[in-house]
Amino acid sequence: MFREMRRKAQALPLPDCAAILARGTSGVLALDGDGEYPYAVPISYVYDGTALYFHCAKTGHKLDAIRRNPKASFCVIDQDQVVPEAYTTYFCSVIVFGVMEILDGEEKRAAIEKLALKYAPHDPAENRAAAIDRAWDALCMLKLTPQHISGKAAIELTRQKNCPEEE
Repeated sequence: MFREMRRKAQALPLPDCAAILARGTSGVLALDGDGEYPYAVPISYVYDGTALYFHCAKTGHKLDAIRRNPKASFCVIDQDQVVPEAYTTYFCSVIVFGVMEILDGEEKRAAIEKLALKYAPHDPAENRAAAIDRAWDALCMLKLTPQHISGKAAIELTRQKNCPEEE
């Protein structure tokens, strides 16, 4: 169902893909938009090792697209270093293909907790809970369950053991 990578020597192993997804802070979510146009939107996320979670408003283009067709892709660029003298870039990126779902109840709460912990890890639990409670009624949480994950790096970086580790 999913295409095999043409340049297999540049493929990142799944653990490297997971590390990129874990340390990334934003990516581009691509959905089946209006009028047969793709809809790609930059968005913050959290990856818990099994799924990606996003927050959004309870109405809008994103939710309309997901309700129409829950299949999505999400791309995270870990590195993009332009190397002008070689007419290339040293890049590392990951693409996730999967199915989106709109969360409710306890799943919604658990997802926003994960997102809040990622972006405000040092905030006391009571502050986090209060912020979530304030936004709860207007908040929608989305889950992308991966069906296929692939990562790719510039050949120059694959020779150096792939993308740089988090420092």
